[in-house]
Amino acid sequence: MSGGFMIIYFVVLIAIMYFLMIRPQRKKSKEEKEMRENLKVGDEIVTIGGIYGRIISLKEDTMVIESKSDHSKLTFARWALQQNLTVHDDAPKKK
Repeated sequence: MSGGFMIIYFVVLIAIMYFLMIRPQRKKSKEEKEMRENLKVGDEIVTIGGIYGRIISLKEDTMVIESKSDHSKLTFARWALQQNLTVHDDAPKKK
């Protein structure tokens, strides 16, 4: 009897961990990937290093941005994007 109870306990524990930790992380990761795929030239962005700029060129894995402060051009990997500050009309709206 106690062996069956332990198995049920672990199954419930794993289900709780999935819904509280793994599922939200996957959703956030999917949203970040979608944001990086929907970048356009001219978008205002912030990198993970805190650099604000405007995209002037896009390639498959990289982007060239122009910084706001001194208008210098910098090349970054797309994964280094933290936030897109430009709002597009065709972007899906959050509920």
